[in-house]
Amino acid sequence: MVYACRICQYDELGENKCVYRNDLLTVTKEQVGVTTDLMNDTTLAHSSIQCPSCGHDDAVLFQDQSKRKETRMILFYVCTKCNHSFTDPTLPRGEVE
Repeated sequence: MVYACRICQYDELGENKCVYRNDLLTVTKEQVGVTTDLMNDTTLAHSSIQCPSCGHDDAVLFQDQSKRKETRMILFYVCTKCNHSFTDPTLPRGEVE
């Protein structure tokens, strides 16, 4: 490894051959995010899906906002009655955390 100055021509050989890599793609997962007052947002679509928490049959839905290439289209639902957030119940358990 060579340490080099971007301003002048100075450079020196580094003794430590270890390079650190911080792979954020394995750390981030699909998450609901902030759901405060989503039930009052008039720009979001509504679905007649049943809430697993209270049984109400109206929820707003939105797509996962991850900016990764390999992200699947995950829809998140927020109940308009109890503000409980959940994913599509037809997805197999363990697919989304």
